[in-house]
Amino acid sequence: MPKFAVIKTGGKQYLVTPGMKLKIEKVPNLPSSGGKLVFDEVLAVGDENGLEAGKNVSGAKVEAEWQREGKGKKIIVARYHSKTRYRRKKGHRQPFTEVLIKDIVK
Repeated sequence: MPKFAVIKTGGKQYLVTPGMKLKIEKVPNLPSSGGKLVFDEVLAVGDENGLEAGKNVSGAKVEAEWQREGKGKKIIVARYHSKTRYRRKKGHRQPFTEVLIKDIVK
């Protein structure tokens, strides 16, 4: 049984292990089947015997369980031009989905 995997979701790559909680980009359409997610885009799978990597590792998938959704900390975006009295301040909170990695299937 694989001990870790690298998955791609939301334009980012994550190194995951079973039992790990992870905040990922917000998943737009969560499945209604008990909040279970399956990540099919697995870039690498490994254990103590070695590593198998590729664009999509054939037959590999990562099963996760939906935990919650929310917004991250506020990020302040400030713009300033010296000598022209120009100041702009904006705030942004990135939405996320928190998942619990259940199993790595190879």
